[in-house]
Amino acid sequence: MYCESAHLSEQRRKVNLKTSRSKSRRHANLRKKKRRVGRENDTTREKAKKFPLDECHGCGCHLNMSKPKNPLIVALDFDDPDSALRCARSLRGLVGMFKIGLELFCRTGTEFVRKIADDCGPVFLDLKFHDIPNTVAGAVRSASTAGVEFLTVHTCGGSEMLRAALESAAEASQGRVRVLGVTVLTSLNDADLVSVGVRDSAAEQALRLASLGVGAGLDGFVCSPVEVAHLRAAVGKEKILVTPGIRPAGSQSGDQKRTTTPREALQAGADYIVVGRPITRACDPCAAASTIIQEMSDVS
Repeated sequence: MYCESAHLSEQRRKVNLKTSRSKSRRHANLRKKKRRVGRENDTTREKAKKFPLDECHGCGCHLNMSKPKNPLIVALDFDDPDSALRCARSLRGLVGMFKIGLELFCRTGTEFVRKIADDCGPVFLDLKFHDIPNTVAGAVRSASTAGVEFLTVHTCGGSEMLRAALESAAEASQGRVRVLGVTVLTSLNDADLVSVGVRDSAAEQALRLASLGVGAGLDGFVCSPVEVAHLRAAVGKEKILVTPGIRPAGSQSGDQKRTTTPREALQAGADYIVVGRPITRACDPCAAASTIIQEMSDVS
């Protein structure tokens, strides 16, 4: 009887020891995995050091530089503010700026814009104001107090509207907010322009509107990467050029009709590129952003 009890006790001891060792191995593997993930995140952010954040708001626009230190703007094209905030927080410190457009702004308002600006990084408020000068001036005044770096107006609104927007932004933000003119949307091609009465090509129309914006004093322009080289030659080095319609090699163009890759856009003269779904809809947004940053890192 005693021998049987001793034998059972020994068996239990061996089972417990085996279980304990198994748990120890699992815990050790978890610790290794956490360390590996930590190292991967550190590596991802190391790749962004080609474009380090500067001392002001992170984008380089206040330093009157011909090239910003981090040209990657991520479009937060979400209809859900919680998803947008999670995405922005995951990319904090890695990308140069976050773009908030009409969909997210209409759902959340200026308080959410301030939250992104305070918690995550500089904000490009892309609402493309286009109305009579007095209305646009009031809208720009309100937007300029939300902590944004860039905001947009439609250049085809005319010189008076553009000047009203600039004066309002300067007054409300003490000159901090940069007003950019949208030229021709990247969702339009030459045939689309003809259908709305514009007989010139998209490139010609973009140049005409950019010339109008330069005369009004705009800080820069939003244009297709296909036209950016022509606009750079026309407006000079001091104007900020932002190019949406950026698609990394191998990604789908979606509803964009005039697109190019991040490297090609920078080589053509863009200061900033805007990338949305290829990053925000990726399985790993940090890895997707890191790949784009790596692609841009050797562009002088």
